[in-house]
Amino acid sequence: MVDLRAYKGIIFDMDGTLIDSMGSHMEAWRLACELHGFPFDLDYMYSLGGVPTRKTVEILNEKYAMSHSPDDVARTKRRMWEKMDHTPTIIESTMAVFRNYRPSMRIGIGTGAERPHAEQLLRHHGLLEEIDALVTATDVTHGKPHPETFLTVAEKMGLAPKDCVVFEDTEIGRKAASDGGMDCIMVHNGEIQL
Repeated sequence: MVDLRAYKGIIFDMDGTLIDSMGSHMEAWRLACELHGFPFDLDYMYSLGGVPTRKTVEILNEKYAMSHSPDDVARTKRRMWEKMDHTPTIIESTMAVFRNYRPSMRIGIGTGAERPHAEQLLRHHGLLEEIDALVTATDVTHGKPHPETFLTVAEKMGLAPKDCVVFEDTEIGRKAASDGGMDCIMVHNGEIQL
């Protein structure tokens, strides 16, 4: 078990870090990109994991010199996601950390997902009632890689950023944690990287 006794709180990213839903998100993005004429690059899209959907569309518009409505593309992506027959599963390595430290530490989730989606997934896995704070793309002005998401989770847990450690699966999330003054432990393909 990873030793986190130096901290008072743990902040988990959700998709790809605590819940294995990135594959479904990538498929929803592939379909949305296809419908709106964006080239789809799986590695590039994965690198944007944690960025709120509307901001992702703005990034794609800039990258590909297009001018799609972020709201329209976000609605398409959400529709594609909702049509899928999938139930994302828990990532065992990070869930073991969650369970081990839950009795003694505050735990929050900072995600680039919209609040209804995040609450639905967390409720499905019985985690919504077990966390001290949830901050979603719906709750912040600046999504990842800006540190606002993680700073807001720390604030809601009543902790200083330096007393929190973040678990993340993307470089964008790592940058958000680092810029917020927090240590970050990376998760790659469901395995904690130490």
